[in-house]
Parts: sequence; structure tokens; C-alpha cells
Amino acid sequence: MTQRVKLGKSDLFVHPIGLGANAVGGHNLYPNLDEEQGKDVIRQAIKSGVNFIDTAFIYGPKRSEELIGEVVKETGKREDLVIATKAAHHIIDGETKIDNSPDFLRRSVDEALVRLQTDYIDLFYIHSPDEDTPKAEAVGALHELKEQGKIRSIGVSNFSINQLEEANQDGYVDVLQSEYNLFRRQAEEELLPYCVTNNISFVPYFRLASGLLTGKYSEQDTFDDLRKNNPLFQGNAFKENLQKVERLREIAVEKKVELTHLVLAWYLTRDGVDAIIPGAKTADQVQNNLSTLDVKLSQTEINRIDKIFQ
Repeated sequence: MTQRVKLGKSDLFVHPIGLGANAVGGHNLYPNLDEEQGKDVIRQAIKSGVNFIDTAFIYGPKRSEELIGEVVKETGKREDLVIATKAAHHIIDGETKIDNSPDFLRRSVDEALVRLQTDYIDLFYIHSPDEDTPKAEAVGALHELKEQGKIRSIGVSNFSINQLEEANQDGYVDVLQSEYNLFRRQAEEELLPYCVTNNISFVPYFRLASGLLTGKYSEQDTFDDLRKNNPLFQGNAFKENLQKVERLREIAVEKKVELTHLVLAWYLTRDGVDAIIPGAKTADQVQNNLSTLDVKLSQTEINRIDKIFQ
């Protein structure tokens, strides 16, 4: 059995390769999703020993949580799993606003429990910061829910260093989820060091930089989705980024490993990053993600990758 890693100060122990489940029922994020295929992704994760499943209210909305709840109930493996979900998107009359108010968070937890068909949520995140709610007050509401047994640990996502410090003033934050990849390393300046000092696990998202770090693009590619406005994919920057990926590919070829696995393995060498949550649209991709753990990086290789993307 794969070794489990501890998330921050919590009592949660997870497989270092989790599953980001935004393609399970995330109809508002991906067109033409097949729900049965999504359920197979969850089934495969559970079968493969992946016990860390990450979802959110806004994936669907609601649908990702519902599908995960159905599969978990069907497999009877609830106590083996660490289910993480998030809330902050308050939809009123079709308009979405970000809400961290204690009342909204309490209601969000209760509603997520119903969708997930469970009595408790292992890790509950505030998905994004709002502008009005004092962060310690928002986290304090989650701490009360933890004391009631509705959640087991507390996370925040997309918080700046100041918001994180305020949220954690009583030491209640266990996990931070934030953007981090080889191209965008701003988290190394303040967020990661703060997490290490305060025993908070850092879970990165956009790990593969919208596919750029998979090595599947060339200079001829053009984009008509979110990437067309992403500076990483524009003009000379795009060409330079592709050249960096090619240098990375040389290391992958030398090691006879997939480029994606090399990148994901590098994140797991970072202080503060205990687990990662790559996504998957098919059961095969879940299985493929697990090969990341077969990649063993020497300090020289870690430094080489670091240097390419300095």
C-alpha cells in the first residue's frame, strides 16, 4: 500500500496523488461531459487506492458533489476516503457573488453534506476570498462546524498572504490551495514559506499551466478558449515557454518517463507540498497519474528543472 502523507496539522492522511474532480459533473467548465464516465473516474480512483478526492460546489454547479456522493455510497468506502469540497460562490437570481459570511458557509456545509450523502466532510475550503468578511471570522465559523463534527479540517483557497495570515490568526487553517506551476512560481515568495512555518499543507492548482507543461503544443497551435487571453500562450512568451518545455522533455527522455509525470514529481519535492490533485476525465487517466510516484528525482535533476524555469 502506498505511503500516506499528513495534511498540515489535521488528522487526515492521504495518498500523495489525489484526484481533482472538476471534470466529474463540471458541465459549466467542460462541454460534453459524460456523467457515467465521470463516475467511472471516481470508481477507478477508489479502486486504485487514491483516497483524496477534491471537488467544489461550483463544479457543475453542485453536480460534481452529487456524482461523487452516488459513487461513494455505492462503493461503501466512505471511511477510507478524504473528501474535500469548497464553497464561496453564492448564486442569487442567476448572479454569482463571492460570499464568506459565517451564515453562508454554515449553510454551504449543510447543503454539501446532503449532495455528498455523508455525515461529515473531511476538508472544507473557503473557495475564494470575498471583500467584506473578516477572514478570522469566516474561519471561526468553520472551526465551530469542526467542533460539531460536520467537517474534520479547514482549508482556504486563492487567499493572498495577508488574507491567509488573518484567516490563520488562531492557527485553525490546515490547507491552502493556490495557483502554482513551473511558469508561475509567485507562491514561492511568501505563501509557501508561510505554509511551511505554520504547518499548513499547500495544494497547487493549474499544475500543468493549462496543458502547456504536458508538451502537447507547438508554435502552430492557436487557442479560442481561456488560453487565448493567458499571457503564457501569447506571442514571443509562448515561443520561449515552448523552448523551456523542450528542455524539460530532454530530462524526461533521459529518465524514460512521461513529461507530465516529471513535472508533477517535481512539485512533490517542494517543501510544503505534501499532495497534488491532478484531474482526470477518464479512468485510464486516473491510473496514469499514479505513475508520478515512480519518478525519483535526484537533487541534480531537481536543480536542473528549477533552473530552466527560474
